[in-house]
Amino acid sequence: MKVSKETKQGRVLVVGSINTDLVARAPHLPRPGETIGGHEFSQVAGGKGANQAVAAARIGAQVAMIGCVGSDANGAQRVKDLEVEGIDCSGVEVHPTQPTGVAMVTVSDDGQNTIVVVAGSNGELTPQSVARHEAAIKACDVVVCQLETPWDSVHATLALARRLGKTTVLNPAPATGPLPAEWLPLVDYLVPNEVEAAILAGLPVESQSGARRAATELQQGGARNVIVTLGAQGAYLLVEGGEGRHFPAPQVQAVDTTAAGDTFIGVFAAQLASRQPLEGAINLAQRAAAISVTRAGAQPSIPTRAEVDNAT
Repeated sequence: MKVSKETKQGRVLVVGSINTDLVARAPHLPRPGETIGGHEFSQVAGGKGANQAVAAARIGAQVAMIGCVGSDANGAQRVKDLEVEGIDCSGVEVHPTQPTGVAMVTVSDDGQNTIVVVAGSNGELTPQSVARHEAAIKACDVVVCQLETPWDSVHATLALARRLGKTTVLNPAPATGPLPAEWLPLVDYLVPNEVEAAILAGLPVESQSGARRAATELQQGGARNVIVTLGAQGAYLLVEGGEGRHFPAPQVQAVDTTAAGDTFIGVFAAQLASRQPLEGAINLAQRAAAISVTRAGAQPSIPTRAEVDNAT
């Protein structure tokens, strides 16, 4: 059951990737050079940006999306999928030559995954594209970005959102190295997972204390608040001013961890947009992410508000 538009609270704008996920399930993840037999295949909607937009919409926010798809069947279907969720896709452009982005996902029977992303049309989201949709940024409460679109476009989005006085959330995924120094002062909430935090901070993150050290380093670089998500170990929050807190995660049996982080981000952003307390926003985001890992797929795994509220 979707939340009706009339009852939605807070406005979230997601600038990011829109993909088609090609998902194979197998007994284990293949090692380099290994060929294994899979036992299930599916083609589903994905892309970090689109996943986060869907998560925000299903939890109750008004959501708009800025992105780029190809002029192909996948692109048309992905836009339709988003519109069914009530997401405003007037900021989604269609590229005439590049195909819609694709992610090739392998999921093991214990719920772990590996993902190879081919950006396609996502790579054509330019700073000029972002500028064309300034009105959408002006109309929102919270702006969410990831790193599956060109970095100059991400920076342009963060800078424009800061100039317009919007709350910014950056999910630095996938992370390949430290962020440019001028980025972090533009970020209100930096939300990496433990691997991304280690890459960004140049420090090991293997425990809560490691998460605290990495979060401190990133905050000193300019990010106002840092949340390091730790999977089954929960999340570590370091707020502006230096106060830290660990949030345990609900314990569940994981089936597929694809889009768990995106679910967290989307729900968290929606709660920020509706001006909910920070601790409550993190708790609700963790509960939604915990539900998502008990289901297969990216967007198909993301729960509605009613499902999160009814979960024990």
